[in-house]
Amino acid sequence: MTDNSDNRKVLARIPISVRWRDMDSMGHVNNAKYISYLEEARVRWMLTVPGISMTDRIAPVVAANNINYKRPLTWPNDVVVELYVDRLGTSSVTIGHRIVSAEDDSVLYSDGNVVVVWMDTQTGHSAPLPEAVRNASV
Repeated sequence: MTDNSDNRKVLARIPISVRWRDMDSMGHVNNAKYISYLEEARVRWMLTVPGISMTDRIAPVVAANNINYKRPLTWPNDVVVELYVDRLGTSSVTIGHRIVSAEDDSVLYSDGNVVVVWMDTQTGHSAPLPEAVRNASV
């Protein structure tokens, strides 16, 4: 499925409702909440990948976040988080993202990417990207 402006394969389109508590004193969604929306979308996508568990010895961890804030997001609102692959590495995947209006996906609230590295939770060292993730990403 290609659904974003760059024609990359969309891994998932996850709907999220903005909550009253997500807003800050300025009357818009706090910047840190965008990270929560992205996390929720990534976890929901990963749970659809056969053979991937968030509690395995080899597990994903976030190595970097890049968020470009395009316009304020306010309550009440419903958004969709689109995820797609920017880059597949040996032990990591860079997941691009867009947060768009649920009513009109041309309304872009933010975009960017997150680098997720698979690591051995017992040794703390990186581990090869699971084949299931690699296969689901192409």
